[in-house]
Amino acid sequence: MATNGQRTQGWRAKFQVALRGVVLGVHGQSSFFVHFFMAAIVCVAAWILNVEPWQWCLLLVAISLVLTAEMFNSALEWLCRAITEEHDPRVGNALDIGSGAVLIASIGAALIGAIVFVPRLLAIIQ
Repeated sequence: MATNGQRTQGWRAKFQVALRGVVLGVHGQSSFFVHFFMAAIVCVAAWILNVEPWQWCLLLVAISLVLTAEMFNSALEWLCRAITEEHDPRVGNALDIGSGAVLIASIGAALIGAIVFVPRLLAIIQ
């Protein structure tokens, strides 16, 4: 029981709410689809190049980090739109910071991808 007299949500209801959040975060976000498409390419390349299990872990953590950053950025965009539709430099700054977080996560993921894939690709070329 929650302290305010309401029942807490069960696991199924919590999962449904979280899944709804994923759908809302993805819906209409072209940048999310770009990241998701790149993640699919990375997974296919990792499978073809037969990367080690620990390398798979690095790649999956990097992919998860980028997609999570993109979801938080989407949540921030929704919240900013709910607060005001007028131009406010503080809202613009918040949105820019959110975009910067996605950029940092993407650069980190690209570096991890390079560390994993470049040696394997060089071995194939030579």
